[in-house]
Amino acid sequence: MDSVLTQKYILSAHSRIQHYVRKTPVLDLPAGDFLPDSQVVLKLEHLQHTASFKARGAFNAMLSQDVPDSGVIAASGGNHGAAVAYAANTLGHRAEIFVPEIIGPAKLARLKSYGATLHVGGRDFADALAACQARQQETGALLLHAYDQAEILAGQGTVAVEFEDQAPTLDTVLVAVGGGGLIGGIASWYQGRTRVIAVESTGTPTLYTARQKGEPAEVTVSGLAADALGARRIGDLGFAAAQAYVDQCLLVSDEQIVAAQQRMWDQFRLILEPGGATAIAALTSGVYKPAKGERVGVVLCGGNTDPSTVTGNSR
Repeated sequence: MDSVLTQKYILSAHSRIQHYVRKTPVLDLPAGDFLPDSQVVLKLEHLQHTASFKARGAFNAMLSQDVPDSGVIAASGGNHGAAVAYAANTLGHRAEIFVPEIIGPAKLARLKSYGATLHVGGRDFADALAACQARQQETGALLLHAYDQAEILAGQGTVAVEFEDQAPTLDTVLVAVGGGGLIGGIASWYQGRTRVIAVESTGTPTLYTARQKGEPAEVTVSGLAADALGARRIGDLGFAAAQAYVDQCLLVSDEQIVAAQQRMWDQFRLILEPGGATAIAALTSGVYKPAKGERVGVVLCGGNTDPSTVTGNSR
């Protein structure tokens, strides 16, 4: 397969998984409701199974490959692991999940609820991945990479298939980036027809750093969104798609992410985890300023957090 996914490949994934995932709704906000001079359309992907877009890639990977008796195995900051565990449980496969010690309590509780064998250890995702890969050599289970695997990217790209159907006249789509699975799938679907802008936290700038250097490079991971967006290095597939089709990459601070979480709760009663609020933080902070009349789409990609961390300061 080419390094950049085709629309046909993503459409095949959409057909394959559509009976297993939710078609998440959109919230269309006219100019003056959220921003003074621009329409904003929110894709509520945090309402997906396991409270993130990750279920799409997990189902596509399992439904498009033979799964051995030893089942599936994955490393994750939390959301991918929960999605793999949920999909495996739904499809009748065994699952073994490796997560780092920085995993949030809400994500850990969700993971445990799906019955997978769970291993917690290591400082960050890279450490969990190394342990996962070593274990996979022992068991022969099907390894499902959190973001750098074609089947995973294609599944995540189905977010854009739906979004374009629900909001066909968008000028711009803002997408949070961790390892590059979501941005890679979405950018590969739009292929420049709609402007795609990547948003990362200042503590997890994998794509921003790679674009500066001209190639993927390791970064030091820190901050509120590290459990969701905390890959040390952008994936090769996501980077190739971003180089081909992503217009620009923006950075937002932890403080701006927290403010975005608070505004989404105060104005819409939506609870987002820090990674899930990263893209919308580019708008609420003014880091991205749409042109007058621009129609902006934003993917709200995750909601796995303790609600009290968002609602505690509500108005």
